[in-house]
Amino acid sequence: MTQHFDRRLLLRGLMASGLLACLPSARACEFFCTTLRVTHPWTRVSAANATTAIVSMKFDEVSENDRLIHLETPVAAGAELGGVGVGASKRELNFLIPAGQETLLSETGTFIRLTGLKHPLELGRSYPLTLVFEKGGRIEADLSVDYES
Repeated sequence: MTQHFDRRLLLRGLMASGLLACLPSARACEFFCTTLRVTHPWTRVSAANATTAIVSMKFDEVSENDRLIHLETPVAAGAELGGVGVGASKRELNFLIPAGQETLLSETGTFIRLTGLKHPLELGRSYPLTLVFEKGGRIEADLSVDYES
């Protein structure tokens, strides 16, 4: 008989008991909230005069339906949805993340567009990124900058 356990519940118990210090830490590109995991938020190097940048990331280990409802970073004035199937009237950040599925934000599908870049995004840098979910709350993450396309 296989027993199913909730990884987040286990982590909370380990944190409370002080045993978490004995476990290896999560990879630096993984960020968790109570409903899901975010893996590798990233964007490409931007040109000196760029005003926008596309952000990609993966959501998995989704325990219940959630929505990404806000994103903020000190490198941009705002953020909006863009890409496949996102019309001009639906750009407000309100992105459904279904339970039990892996969901991608990517350059070739649906993505987040940072608007009003305050300076060029430099290769190898990472910048603070706050993701806010309807049910899962806030995640303080890092936005990594990768090569130009």
